[in-house]
Amino acid sequence: MAGGVPIYDIGALSVRCNTRIIADSQPEFAVHTFSDLPTPHAVPRSSTFLRLKKKLERSVGEAIADFNMIEDGDTVMVCVSGGKDSFSLLSILLALRERAPVDFRIVAMNLDQKQPGFPDDVLPAHFAALGVEYRIVTEDTYAIVKDKIPAGKTSCSLCSRLRRGIIYRTASEIGATKIALGHHRDDMIETLFLNLFFGGRIKSMPPKLVSDDGQHVVIRPLAYCVEKDLARFARAMAYPIIPCNLCGSQENAQRRQIKHMLNAWADAHPGRIESIFTAMKNVVPSHLLDEKLFDFKKLTKEVAVAEGDVAFDPPDFDDPVGAPQAVISMVRGH
Repeated sequence: MAGGVPIYDIGALSVRCNTRIIADSQPEFAVHTFSDLPTPHAVPRSSTFLRLKKKLERSVGEAIADFNMIEDGDTVMVCVSGGKDSFSLLSILLALRERAPVDFRIVAMNLDQKQPGFPDDVLPAHFAALGVEYRIVTEDTYAIVKDKIPAGKTSCSLCSRLRRGIIYRTASEIGATKIALGHHRDDMIETLFLNLFFGGRIKSMPPKLVSDDGQHVVIRPLAYCVEKDLARFARAMAYPIIPCNLCGSQENAQRRQIKHMLNAWADAHPGRIESIFTAMKNVVPSHLLDEKLFDFKKLTKEVAVAEGDVAFDPPDFDDPVGAPQAVISMVRGH
């Protein structure tokens, strides 16, 4: 297809260190160590796994199509941390590229930050076995972080800023037109509540953004993927997961609180998390208070406002627009 046409069934990967494998009640997926890792092409063939794989591929494809993430001729630099998300999406991206309607180049990129115990042979071997083009960048950001952050304090923020600068530089060096990160649906919802509770902002992670200097386009094709599905996929594929705690830093306490809250909601109120995510795609600026999004001062009787009079009415959730069936059943009490 011609340039500018979006890809409808491809994906991308992760720059994050979050490799926590979520507990799953289904025992069909075993955890493997580096030594018994199968070849990257030894894909499980069970019907359960194939349904999961198809679900993830469809979710990635829908996100890419909805936000026009990847186009003909793109060079996509896929940031691979060694966590469950980046391993999973590399496999999915390569599989989907085989049937994508446009041509694009994939370059897997890993940043070796010289953290103690980091197995620097694992990712090069994995990339080579896949036959994917890759770039390993070695930068001792670990020493910088340890020098600047007091012992016992969370270093994720500084580490993230250092990592971002290196990623942007590397993207320029290889001529990448897109930088693909692996934040998923759960990350986006957690970030929404972090900003709401602790930052006084209604803000999450965008599925697509342009860097502050205008030089790079960052995409998050996992935006529609559920973390639990990615964890199950990674276990089935027996990836050599690299721990995210090699640096010794602990997960941000505020994010940990949000995770706990959302997990409790998901258990107690099926469909609530799905409804929250649907709400992130259905924002009505005229019914909030942000003058940057809606010009209330210029509002007159002659200006039509979407859902205008509804502001006077109690919300009617008998049949919420875009809400999952589980949510509709919940609010109806059955």
